[in-house]
Amino acid sequence: MAKRKSRAALSPEEKRPLNKQSFGKLAKIFKFVLPYKFIFVAGMVCLFFSSVTLLGFPFASGKLVDAATGASDWILNDLNKISLALVGILLVQSIFSFLRVYLFAQVSERAMADVRHTLYRKLMSLPMSFFDGRRTGELISRVTSDISLLQDTFSVTLAEFFRQIATLIVGIFLIFYMTPKLALFMLATFPVLVLLAMVFGRFIRRLSKQSQDELANANVVVEETLQSVSAVKAFTSERFEVNRYRSSLDKVVKVALKGATYRGAFISFIIFALFGGIVAVMSYGAHLVQAGEMTVGDLISFVLYTTFIGASIAGLGDLYGQIQKAIGASERVLEILEERSELDLEKEEKPSIPLSGNIVYRNISFSYPGRSDVKVLKNIDLQIGNGEKIALVGQSGAGKSTIVQLLMRFYDFQKGSLQIDGKDIKSYDLNAYRENIGIVPQEVLLFGGSIRENIAYGKSGATDEEIYEAARKANALNFIEKFPEGFATKVGERGVQLSGGQKQRVAIARAILKDPSILILDEATSSLDAKSEHLVQSALNELMKGRTTIIIAHRLSTIRDVDRIYVLNDGKVLESGTHEELVQLKDGAYNHLVSLQMESSTIPA
Repeated sequence: MAKRKSRAALSPEEKRPLNKQSFGKLAKIFKFVLPYKFIFVAGMVCLFFSSVTLLGFPFASGKLVDAATGASDWILNDLNKISLALVGILLVQSIFSFLRVYLFAQVSERAMADVRHTLYRKLMSLPMSFFDGRRTGELISRVTSDISLLQDTFSVTLAEFFRQIATLIVGIFLIFYMTPKLALFMLATFPVLVLLAMVFGRFIRRLSKQSQDELANANVVVEETLQSVSAVKAFTSERFEVNRYRSSLDKVVKVALKGATYRGAFISFIIFALFGGIVAVMSYGAHLVQAGEMTVGDLISFVLYTTFIGASIAGLGDLYGQIQKAIGASERVLEILEERSELDLEKEEKPSIPLSGNIVYRNISFSYPGRSDVKVLKNIDLQIGNGEKIALVGQSGAGKSTIVQLLMRFYDFQKGSLQIDGKDIKSYDLNAYRENIGIVPQEVLLFGGSIRENIAYGKSGATDEEIYEAARKANALNFIEKFPEGFATKVGERGVQLSGGQKQRVAIARAILKDPSILILDEATSSLDAKSEHLVQSALNELMKGRTTIIIAHRLSTIRDVDRIYVLNDGKVLESGTHEELVQLKDGAYNHLVSLQMESSTIPA
């Protein structure tokens, strides 16, 4: 299995610095916060007061030292009162910090749940062409990893970012107000730190996004192998898949360690510069104290404020990278949210439209969206009357399944027209239209719940009596009632607890319960043994009564009694007619297929 580059990867043009356009992407996600704007504003108020209150701590600490040396001129000049004031500052700050964390958690949890719901609803509304070009693991990563990253951003990162900015601005203002000489001396290092933060931040941003993309690729490997674990084991590819995953993880580690190296170098330099600056400031401040230009308490307050400011600068570098990750995540989430849906799930569901099942394909030509240069269908003409049973036969790749997919409106054809009951299929509401179509596929995929839930999937709100009757008509009661839990029996992921014939009969029961006017049987018995085929075919005969039926079949013995057979090859209809008519054509394609199957059935075991 060749490893493709993840669609989640960002092109160099998309790797932008923090600017108005980048924050605009986060702002589009921020609209999910708007329903909780009052809680968010309350959280921001608490964030402001917790930050401002904490900035009072260095000031009061300096006054405590001045009071001890007898140089205090503050309104509180008693050691005990100042100590109580310090405790009060910490208490108030703790209360506001708790409220800030709690309120932001309320907003982020609810808003991100809304994002997940909206994203999943969007995925459910997208056409099949969207899923053809994406891997399941990548889409799951959008719903899980990217939104988790956004959740951390809205609950922690943005709050910390605003807090550090507030600390930086207010702290600089206070040191200039209290000790302007020392402030000018300290600020000489500030432009250097900002410049380095920008340079390092660019590297960190690029490597953080690259690390996310490599991790998404590694997750795809796990997703694919777990979904196809039977194939992995059948082809003894366990070691290959383990090595493939190891290789992906090595790339993740390599990129992550490279990013950690830059972050570590950045943080180390900031710490060195910060404490080096503190030493220089304290030395200069000591001379000012000695000269009587400031008090010891003012020096202590200045040093504490400088520490706060330095910590904010150091923290901003890491927060810068985290916000860049969030912008990358928002780009990938918005990429899906901005896709064009085939139906609007937010609108009220329209009432069903009962169709009789007169189907006409006229001059249909079609190419799949990802392969526009390859024509799968070429000027196809088909007519299926109400209640008729027709069969599509031909070699693999002839276009049989594509004809059915166009009828299901999974894709839009490029040329021709497809009408049901005299109206273009595009004129019908999509949901109401598809309610008229039932399908029993060759490869039945069941959900991991109970047999009852899987059968009831064909009709929302079905009663136990309706489910029981559908199972009876599908010849499924015999095996269901043998299970100790009956209809409550869990089928396992993708129905692994049931045999192929049992899964087919559950799928038939589901279709019977849906009671469609148009039925599609996609090689429904091709992979079954003789006994299972007999039971399934009997159930299918019950299901086909009174319905327009399209059968895709490889076993020609199962379609002898249909009203019309269409023989396809290379996207064209070569022949059409009943079984008796087509076998009379000695040089015909259908006669050749029949001869091949008869020969293969007489080959001794």
